[in-house]
Amino acid sequence: MEQCPVCFGELDVRECAPCDDCGAKPGEIDDFNQKIHTYTVYEVYKALRLTLCDFCAVDFGSYKPGYFGIRTNTKLSFGGLNMIRQLENPQVVKDKFCPECEKRLTFLKFVADVREMNR
Repeated sequence: MEQCPVCFGELDVRECAPCDDCGAKPGEIDDFNQKIHTYTVYEVYKALRLTLCDFCAVDFGSYKPGYFGIRTNTKLSFGGLNMIRQLENPQVVKDKFCPECEKRLTFLKFVADVREMNR
């Protein structure tokens, strides 16, 4: 079984909305079905990409730099996101999910990659 790259716990599989950050949260499939969010692929940090909903993109700056292993005062923020493209036909997908971190594997891999870059 694959482990979480952040906490090394066991991963579950669940249906997820397209957002790499919040897509696994309860209620996000309902929001997706009601077309509450738009989803955009961004280049976030040194060519690493994330798909974020409109809410998570704007809220991205609420993460503390230390969460990503960034030791400087540099904050990742909406202003620093480089839009690549908007998803025209977003889909609900099955993805692995860490119940401990409460995040999709796609987001956890991003966190692990940023932390590795900042070692």
